[in-house]
Amino acid sequence: MDVSNTQSSVHSKAEAPSSSNMKTEEIIGLESKFASGVYSKRPIAIVRGEGARLWDSEGREYIDCVGGQGSANVGHANPEVIQAVKDQIARLTVATELFFNDQRAALMDRLVRIAPLGINRIFLCNSGAEAVEGAIKIARYHTKRTEIIAMMRGFHGRTMGALSATWDPKYREPFEPLVPDFRHIPFNNLDRAEKLIGEKTAAVLTEVVQGEGGVRPVYMDFIHGIEKLCRERGALLIIDEVQTGFGRTGKMFALEHFNISPDLVSVAKSLAGGLPMGAVLISDQIRPLEPQMHGTTFGGNPVLCAAARAALNFIIRRNLPEQAAVLGRFMLDRLARIRSPLIREIRGMGLMIGIELKMKVTPILQALMDNGVLALPAGPNVLRLLPPLVIERRDLEIVAAKLEEVLPKTGSPVVEENRHE
Repeated sequence: MDVSNTQSSVHSKAEAPSSSNMKTEEIIGLESKFASGVYSKRPIAIVRGEGARLWDSEGREYIDCVGGQGSANVGHANPEVIQAVKDQIARLTVATELFFNDQRAALMDRLVRIAPLGINRIFLCNSGAEAVEGAIKIARYHTKRTEIIAMMRGFHGRTMGALSATWDPKYREPFEPLVPDFRHIPFNNLDRAEKLIGEKTAAVLTEVVQGEGGVRPVYMDFIHGIEKLCRERGALLIIDEVQTGFGRTGKMFALEHFNISPDLVSVAKSLAGGLPMGAVLISDQIRPLEPQMHGTTFGGNPVLCAAARAALNFIIRRNLPEQAAVLGRFMLDRLARIRSPLIREIRGMGLMIGIELKMKVTPILQALMDNGVLALPAGPNVLRLLPPLVIERRDLEIVAAKLEEVLPKTGSPVVEENRHE
């Protein structure tokens, strides 16, 4: 085979420009030309980040309240995560779970030590959706039942099992029929849960703060009631901490606010400092899993395990959960002082904050972006703030001030914090 001819044919097309010198129009044009089309994108190109700040290709600076949709808890370009990745990638890049590995072993030990009481095993994967899929499979395997009860307004991912647990029809309908035996009940409605949880129920799956569903905390009586019903009726309790885990709500895990003991916990996003890693945390109540009943090629990758260890060490040493709790209280108090008839309600736990508006959120997101603040929606009329937990108070003050500038200034909002108490 003539290798030189093959290489020549591969490079016969004009090369794309180097990313370091591409202008915004080039980036947007090139990406739009080849992208799948499944993402709605804002017309800026983010090329650099540090801490809680981002810069676009034109050099404009932004305060980041998107936070990688909750995956940037330790901040952008965290130096400790970077160093861990550099050291490990030069030492060993790939080691599947066909073999034991030092980084994987150390990460599992760390995760079990910080996990809720009763967790004693870890399944490592690549994303939040995969973590939810894994938990669903384990629940069906353990109980020998098939029914999964999830929550209205809940969001768990877009793979077929996770999508079946996700409630919003706009995500579900294009792909129906989905996995059978999934049912949905109203969030925080214990009467409905009591009627549906039965002898066919393998597990109840819920977030403790709904993210996509509008930043809605669970009520204490509801989650305790769900746990009790699961114990009485032989079902498992699965808690989705993909967005809320690793300090976001003011505790290492949001479920710690509620004093519950789930059977399975799905985590991801900030586990590896924003790099793609997920995990199922498995309690000692789950029977032993058989070899080859589940698996993944990239789960437990040593580079990502090293990144996760560095991220967790940073979170613990800097006490980011407590920092999120303190800054979250500050931000809720500051937002409550905004006088606007467009604000219906403010909800939040730690640095997971939702501002429900009496209008569509899209123009407010655009106005904030024009003023140097990037934020998220949580449904059509809720503005969601998920900044890196390393954000400084003065940046949060700027975010609140910018929001105040783009909203009318009469009226008074209703503030809801930790309504479970």
